[in-house]
Amino acid sequence: MSARTRRWTTAAVASALMVLAAACSNAATSSGASATATGAKAALPSSCKTSKPVLGVSLPNTINPYYVSMRQGFLDSAAKQGLDVKLAIANDSDSNQLSQVNSFIQQRVCAVALNAVNSGPGAAAVAALNQAKIPVFSVNVIISPDALKTQNATIVQYVGADQAEGGKALGQLLLKNMGAKAKIQAGIVGDPDQIPTNQRDGGFKDALKSNPNAKVGPTVNSKVDPSVSLQVTTDMLQGNPGTNVIFADTGPGTVGALQAISQLGKSGKVSLYGFCAADQALNSTYKACAAQEPAAYAGIVVDNVKKYIGGTSVPAQILQPLKLITSGKPGAGELG
Repeated sequence: MSARTRRWTTAAVASALMVLAAACSNAATSSGASATATGAKAALPSSCKTSKPVLGVSLPNTINPYYVSMRQGFLDSAAKQGLDVKLAIANDSDSNQLSQVNSFIQQRVCAVALNAVNSGPGAAAVAALNQAKIPVFSVNVIISPDALKTQNATIVQYVGADQAEGGKALGQLLLKNMGAKAKIQAGIVGDPDQIPTNQRDGGFKDALKSNPNAKVGPTVNSKVDPSVSLQVTTDMLQGNPGTNVIFADTGPGTVGALQAISQLGKSGKVSLYGFCAADQALNSTYKACAAQEPAAYAGIVVDNVKKYIGGTSVPAQILQPLKLITSGKPGAGELG
């Protein structure tokens, strides 16, 4: 680990406990969770008994570098574990994803790794897989506990980053850089439709509460798209000229926000803290970023699928620490 990165293992554990207590991260930790949702062994499809069981993997897209990395992580890890992989790319469509999941059911896959397009609609895919008695492992995008409860659906395990801690660490660094009592008017370039991004925003806001002179203004929806982020950040900065900090809660959101700051001639006047944009070096405007490791998350899912179908119970939730990068640029596989 280089000097420019820090891992928050202790904080990650604390945050994980907080999330579990609040039951806000997944049905795997909600009050209505079944035995399957706690990682306990349940009946498995007969296809799990073949010499090379098939893992269905459903991803939102392969435009975002994050999902490109995750896709490769699934392929590489499955090969090591002796699993076959069937990939489905939903092109950011909930209906496409549900259709592809139904195709997995028809193909009688052994298990499914689901990176839902959206937190709420993803519950329908889980319910369909539950009915087919195919175990579901969710990754990255947390599926809404309320939607899962409505669908009477459960998952075996959720794997992802400790989102709230990532936002909190960036907020704490902002206060360290600008001063504990500095005047801060922040705007958020986010994705309000997703639970993980809302957790990042919440962590960032919580960190700023210690500063009475820090105010967090509007949240605009980047839709995890650099071009959308560019437009909504431009509109936000023009409509809120006093803004001196932007927090971007996704890598593509960071890309567009940085472009907007530059195009409006606000470099040096507005500081950007965000989740890491692929291969984007930090500079005098882009102060720091929090990095996830999607290929590693895929590997964790594959390892736990192999354990589970082999008869071993697995944890209901695994939250991984992020990296805080304050100079240079993210390394290979370090993405927001």
